[in-house]
Amino acid sequence: MARETEKEPGRLKTMWSIFQMTRRNDKAALPLMLLALLGPIVLSIVLPIVLGSDVLFIVLWIISGLLVGLMLAMMVLTQRAEKIAFAQIEGRPGAVGAVLKNGLRGSWTTSEMPVAVNPKTQDAIYRAVGRPGIVLISEGPRERVARLLGEEQRKVKRIVPNVPVHVLEVGPDSELELRRLTRSMRKLKRTLTRAEVMAVANRLTSLGQVNLPIPKGIDPRRVRPGRPR
Repeated sequence: MARETEKEPGRLKTMWSIFQMTRRNDKAALPLMLLALLGPIVLSIVLPIVLGSDVLFIVLWIISGLLVGLMLAMMVLTQRAEKIAFAQIEGRPGAVGAVLKNGLRGSWTTSEMPVAVNPKTQDAIYRAVGRPGIVLISEGPRERVARLLGEEQRKVKRIVPNVPVHVLEVGPDSELELRRLTRSMRKLKRTLTRAEVMAVANRLTSLGQVNLPIPKGIDPRRVRPGRPR
């Protein structure tokens, strides 16, 4: 157990690795982080002087500006790193499953494995059950995956006919970006209780799942730097 703990990278080391990865793949990341860091600091110095504040008040302003700048810089790093991570897996088989597995919490029930797949094209359908009802997510070109999606809709409605079914499409010709998938799912209107979510999920387990390799690489939900305690 001690050896496993020693192998785990520390918080600062993880953040530094994320920063290096982001800087290499996004030339605008470093200037934006510096702007986010220095902007509040400069403002916290200039504003108290203009207002004619005393030394103690100026020091407090500078400290506050530094903290705000660090927070904004971390937010910029998180957003830019997340965008890069999603770009690395977008369009690859299993990308939707990786996002669903790591991006949904609370009452959602889902899996990184698809419920239907075309073995030739590797187009896939994923299913999630939550307070809004059942959400089917297609992965692949719209026209090519339409038949697979329609078959899955019919199966679901046959087993749980009174539960709302939502359809989201993720693919090269879709308006929904992979990085906005879970956000779109959370915006759906809630109609089920937590108990009903579990009941529906249990009913749907009879449909089974399909094994589809998940792309290796960066997990889009684990690239975020840890929050300082």
